Amino acid sequence: MAQPNPKLDGDILVIDDEPILRELLADWLQHAGYQVRTAPHCQAAIKALAEAPAALIVTDMLMPGPCAELAVAELKRAAPSAPLIALSGSFGSDRLSIEAVLAAGAALALPKPLRRARRSAPSPGDSFRHKAH
Repeated sequence: MAQPNPKLDGDILVIDDEPILRELLADWLQHAGYQVRTAPHCQAAIKALAEAPAALIVTDMLMPGPCAELAVAELKRAAPSAPLIALSGSFGSDRLSIEAVLAAGAALALPKPLRRARRSAPSPGDSFRHKAH
């Protein structure tokens, strides 16, 4: 197991309704030395944030449920000091724009699919790269 990453004071909350993507991202982050919690949707994430704050939130943008379209605003209300990274395969569509997500309070908006930087041996601080298709 990787050593804890000293660059982040606290854990990362990963939110995605697709279990495989949620667990893959959580595994990548844990392997890089981060403490990670997961939630399957926005309402579960808001409950998790009420129980314990997160140092960083990474969320999918298009999920089923009442706060799906307002995810950034709702999550920032629940955790105002945590930077939020928004992920979506729909950025640039009529449904979702990067500009709107950033205006709502996201620190960063990344299109899916994400690609992990490759190395011969992963180490704490490994970065993630994204590549739009």
